[in-house]
Amino acid sequence: MFAGRLYPQRFRRLALVPAGLVLAVAWAALSAAPPDALVKADFQGHPALQLANDVLELTVLPQSGAFASIVLKEDTEKMNPFWDPIRGRREDGRTQRFDGVTGHFVCVDGFGPVSDEEREAGLPGHGEAHTLPWVTQASGKEGKVATLVQAVQLPRAQELFTRTIKLVDGENVVYVHSELESLLAFDRPISWAEHATIGSPFLEAGVTVVDISKNRALTRPYGEGRRRIPHRLPSEKEFDWPMAPTLDGRAEDLRAAPNPPNSGDHTGHLFDSSRPFAFVTALHPQKRLLLGYVVKPSENPWLQIWESYPPSGMMARGLEFGTQAFDLPRRQVITQNTLFGQLLYRWLPAQSKIESNYLFFWTRTPQGFLGVSDIDFSGGQLRILDGRSGQTITLPASLPL
Repeated sequence: MFAGRLYPQRFRRLALVPAGLVLAVAWAALSAAPPDALVKADFQGHPALQLANDVLELTVLPQSGAFASIVLKEDTEKMNPFWDPIRGRREDGRTQRFDGVTGHFVCVDGFGPVSDEEREAGLPGHGEAHTLPWVTQASGKEGKVATLVQAVQLPRAQELFTRTIKLVDGENVVYVHSELESLLAFDRPISWAEHATIGSPFLEAGVTVVDISKNRALTRPYGEGRRRIPHRLPSEKEFDWPMAPTLDGRAEDLRAAPNPPNSGDHTGHLFDSSRPFAFVTALHPQKRLLLGYVVKPSENPWLQIWESYPPSGMMARGLEFGTQAFDLPRRQVITQNTLFGQLLYRWLPAQSKIESNYLFFWTRTPQGFLGVSDIDFSGGQLRILDGRSGQTITLPASLPL
């Protein structure tokens, strides 16, 4: 059975109390949940929730709502594909801090830097959701389906974000349904991205490869100035994925990080809107582990690939799908309005909701699997095709998006 729904009016009152009390309420609600529906856990010294089926263990942080870890239960190595900057700072001997930016986190309402005025008003970069405590509204298991419902109010944006996560026994799939509700009386454009990010050791230079469904690609515009790590790609150049132009005049395959690494870049990708679903995947062929996202281009038309490849320390690569091509200031994005004829924002009507639906999977691959050429999601299955090796992985995926 599920706990009662926490309605926006009640949630608005709850959001006014200190963050510590909000988390205390969340833990109390968890204590009343049915056995095995949700487990209290720890992630790098921070309170966490673990939702699991008989195949996967998904770790979610109540402070920020981030998906911090996903592992296969049978994996003795417990390889987590997600970026873990907390561990990275510790290994580099840097000061430990937690700002909600880890693994796969939600950027809403905002994707990129803020203006001076927004900063003065207390709005953080990438929106508020990743900086706030999330309330567990419901958790439970009915039949084979385990569910976690969380919500967070965004006081500066005056929005309510609610997310439902489902895992089905026997499946390597996580289903995510999110709603963004306006608490204001006028329509407005919003910025919303799912900042999914892979990191070392799953992300390995020259080894881990990223594949994207049919798309139109562009390197991110940038100006001159000092940078922590140099660019290898030119500014604002359209290209055919995965072969991109480099600053030294070559064409380079972007599927894998360069080896040795020493660069930082972004590329933007417009998914093919003629297909109901688009995908982005990351494969470590030696470890035979594959992470993949399946999204609706009608809801998330854009993908940003963020490459952070320092010469030493932890690498990170963002697979960030959402409403805009690049994480840029709101004013700049809205003023530009479109790219390749596609809007760079979504409209949120007055006192109404919009939604986003996607799934992600984490699975073993057969020996010799080299990458993902296509994914078909139909008939309760994900069929993952590798055109290079001629192999296909079939995963049960019984719930619709």
